[in-house]
Amino acid sequence: MLRLENISKIYPTGEVLRDVNWEVKPGDRIGLVGVNGAGKSTQLKIIRGEIEPTAGTVIRPASLRIGYLNQEFEVDTARTVRDEFWTVFHEANAVHEKLTELPHRMETADPKELDALIRELDRQQRQFEALDGYGLEARIEKILPEMGFQASDGDRQVSEFSGGWQMRMGLGKVLLTEPDILLLDEPTNHLDLETIEWLEKYLKGITTPMVIVSHDRAFLDSLCNQIVETERGVSTTYLGNYSAYLNQKDEVRAAQLSAYERQQKEIDRQQAFVDRFRASATRSTQAKSREKQLGKLERIEAPESRVRTLKFQFPPAPRSGQQVVTIKDLTHCYNEQILFLGAELEIERGDRIAFLGPNGCGKSTLLRLILGRETPTEGTVQLGKHNVLPQYFEQNQAEAFDLRKNPLETLQAIVPDWKLEAVRSLLGQFLFSGDMVFKAVGALSGGEKARLALACMLAQPANLLILDEPTNHLDIPAKETLEAALSQYEGTVVVVSHDRYFISQVANKIVEVRDGELRVYQGGYQYYLDKLEEEKLKAQQAERAAAKAAKAATRRKKQNTKNKARKMAVT
Repeated sequence: MLRLENISKIYPTGEVLRDVNWEVKPGDRIGLVGVNGAGKSTQLKIIRGEIEPTAGTVIRPASLRIGYLNQEFEVDTARTVRDEFWTVFHEANAVHEKLTELPHRMETADPKELDALIRELDRQQRQFEALDGYGLEARIEKILPEMGFQASDGDRQVSEFSGGWQMRMGLGKVLLTEPDILLLDEPTNHLDLETIEWLEKYLKGITTPMVIVSHDRAFLDSLCNQIVETERGVSTTYLGNYSAYLNQKDEVRAAQLSAYERQQKEIDRQQAFVDRFRASATRSTQAKSREKQLGKLERIEAPESRVRTLKFQFPPAPRSGQQVVTIKDLTHCYNEQILFLGAELEIERGDRIAFLGPNGCGKSTLLRLILGRETPTEGTVQLGKHNVLPQYFEQNQAEAFDLRKNPLETLQAIVPDWKLEAVRSLLGQFLFSGDMVFKAVGALSGGEKARLALACMLAQPANLLILDEPTNHLDIPAKETLEAALSQYEGTVVVVSHDRYFISQVANKIVEVRDGELRVYQGGYQYYLDKLEEEKLKAQQAERAAAKAAKAATRRKKQNTKNKARKMAVT
């Protein structure tokens, strides 16, 4: 269907791709992985024809339709949902808009103008039919329920729906174009868990080949049957999902290292023979022969060291009291929206709590209430009285920093007594080296801002880490480093995240925000999922029991009615 052959891409700032070779076949679900800056999005742009490669070829049929969904979803909040779906059919949509507008104009037109409008309406209707407008209308009505919308939702404004529902609109628009291949660029970013799981399930149910750029390891594990890794500009293809790719990569690297070491040992042995007998009267010919063989030998390359990524550990956590945060009878509202209603929670030393719940349920608000950045409408949210030292990672780093400063100035403001070498050393752990430390924060990428925020957290000891979507903008190696650092951290951790793999690695307790309450699950993410399944089964059993009881009551009522009728007949 589509093949990339020997693709390279060189920008003025340097070479991004130098030897990319992979293909998409029917049934493929390819995960495109690599560190930030490895060229994943560049490859998607080359496939779409948005940019040209410096060298190499993209082989594809001229008729190939490519659907593209990026993380911004590209919807107009001023339109209705149905009108938003119409926008993918450009020519038919223009006619559709005129057919919607003309009847309104006809209501106020004078007789002379009305006659012209009637003729125009007839012309547009014929044009609409020629473009199969009614067939397109039927396809839109079909896609609405597929994306989870009710029929009545079609007339509602896009602005009335959350980001997760707007993602569904974006996906529906892409699917209406009937693509031969789907390109998905970070589709799970900013989605809540419920929407991610819906998207995952939906994509599993369609047969369209797809290429997925994502740092969501659980998503890649669930969907992909092939992984294409781009490292130092070179692509390598692995069969299987993300976990299989990791295992294969380790096996390949171990095998390459073993072969390299064996060859080096043999080269050293042969070279020692050559050096020893090069001048020998009896064995010099043999030595020269072996020296020629060494010169012709195809050398096995040593495995390249792993891609450079951040490496850090959190400073030792000063010991706090047993009670770290106490939430009592919390009620909190925004205007008429009630986020919490009589919520209760105790956070104790050593807890690693993940707050879960749909977008808009109040998770980030709860973190700000814990920090004292917001005042509860009613009730109390208090830090423990004994030596609780919090550090906060904000979800929106653009609001957390002075964008005019550079990373060096930002960190120096937090630790003014540190020597310059110590500041630069800490920044270096987070990949800020050379002139990067003088780059304005406002010019940093999302991933760079996230790394700077983590560096700032390490500058001062803390025993309560409050993390709001810390993995947003981090690539997979950086996430793994953060997970390792948190696993060794001895303080208390409170985190809001939609990264299921991250939660499963970090949390020992789940708190779900549901119906204004804080529901505590005394275990990690898998324990939480198991409990949800138990709750679901109990609810289904209760529903079946209630239905059975209702049927029995109906039967008894009918029998009683019949009995009364018989008695009356006898009488």
